[in-house]
Amino acid sequence: MAPSKTVAQTSYEIWHGKPASYKYLRVWGSPAYVKRLVGDKLDWRSSLCRFVGYLKETARYYFYHPSEQKIFVSTNTMFLEKGFPAESRRDEVLLEESSEAPQQNNATSFEPSIPTDGVLVLRRSTRESRPPKRYGFVGLTSQLDNDPRTYGESMSYIDSDKWLEALKFKMDLMGSNQVWTLVDHPKCVKPVGCKWVYKRKLGADGEATTFKARLVAKGYTQRSRVNFEETYPPVAMAKSIRILHAIAAWYNYEIWQMNVKMAFLNSFVEEEIFMDHPEGFTSVGEEQKVCRLQRSIYGLKQASRSWNTYFDEVIRDYDFIKNEHNPCVYKKISESLVAYLVLYVDDILLIGNDVKMLGDIKAWLSTQFSMKDMGMGLSCPIKWSPKTDEELKRMSDIPYASAVGSTQYVVQCTRPDVAYALSVTSRYQACAGEAHWSAVKTILKYLKRTKDMFLIYGGGELILEGYSDASFQSDDDNAKSQLGFVFKLNGGVVA
Repeated sequence: MAPSKTVAQTSYEIWHGKPASYKYLRVWGSPAYVKRLVGDKLDWRSSLCRFVGYLKETARYYFYHPSEQKIFVSTNTMFLEKGFPAESRRDEVLLEESSEAPQQNNATSFEPSIPTDGVLVLRRSTRESRPPKRYGFVGLTSQLDNDPRTYGESMSYIDSDKWLEALKFKMDLMGSNQVWTLVDHPKCVKPVGCKWVYKRKLGADGEATTFKARLVAKGYTQRSRVNFEETYPPVAMAKSIRILHAIAAWYNYEIWQMNVKMAFLNSFVEEEIFMDHPEGFTSVGEEQKVCRLQRSIYGLKQASRSWNTYFDEVIRDYDFIKNEHNPCVYKKISESLVAYLVLYVDDILLIGNDVKMLGDIKAWLSTQFSMKDMGMGLSCPIKWSPKTDEELKRMSDIPYASAVGSTQYVVQCTRPDVAYALSVTSRYQACAGEAHWSAVKTILKYLKRTKDMFLIYGGGELILEGYSDASFQSDDDNAKSQLGFVFKLNGGVVA
């Protein structure tokens, strides 16, 4: 700047004979893409940071990285200076308005950071810390979902007699299956805790028709290599189920579905596990005893794996052959007769070309487990992150992640047509705005309007067809290209 109105030139211009250059001056707090030094060509080439200052006597800048919460120095940057920082939208980046800083080869990577010499110290917030507004809705939530959470609550409800009946039924069932035996409390052993879980089953009119209770172990109190080893259980892949449906539609096979009641109680535990008494069912004189588990119960870390291992042993005794690529798909062949069995946790899918053969398999399964037939089961009753604190508060009370997660299951099983829309909305679960929530509701409305649409197999050739397409730098957030594909078999999508 000129020292006074009477002097038309700055001191720099008078001394050097030329005007000073302003090309290195930037808007403080403006966003900028900073180049990263990466070794993998698939990694991001840059990160979105904030300009916070200049390095003394150099042409380099200080930047703040929000996610890594640190300040570093770099020169290879692309500034985004369209609007004032306080009014800028966090997720809208107009690259055509950006200005590039002079490129140099001595850019500093994020690691290690250059110390700031105490000049740029992040100020500690002085705002009063208040609990989120959503905490105030806990009481309302308990009124809407009024299933008891503890044994004491269940006994204080007006329908406590029905809850007690459900508890007794479950205890009798576990007693008949010899799930545990009562033993003296071993020294230096901390038993695994347990709790009751309650759930009302509502009818079409919204009235409670069934009161269900389940005893679950507090698996988070288990210790690795003490009372559990391996925990991973295989499950049938969705594409395998779709392929079998396509084959069944082509050959007009029978498709039956069943469920194994209390599946986990059928398998045995290999480790020595001691568990506390179920609340409300401690007999007089047995207060100091504990339950030594003989069979798995829900909640144990290894319960699902134990059940899968036990089912595999049982089903192989009936001459079923396991698929080597998908361990939850089995096949049984007898001359010209064929049957497929798919296990998904405790649900069983039977597919075959002979009704009598499927009936024999079903009858045999009923002798091994407590089975339940399943019927149709149908019931018919991106650039928008929050911009204000008020919107953030409103979004904190909205179950955005829950809605996205529920829709994800539908996409994987029967509605691949909304896969891309769900993929886009699921990216903003950590910073969802009202426009994001509007997009999710649009997906849900579409699914409701098209509830009669589903995957249909038949009318095509038993030839696997694949289609793919790609876009070039279509992602507005990181300018990456996107690829999509779909595979069809016998007229229906399988992957």
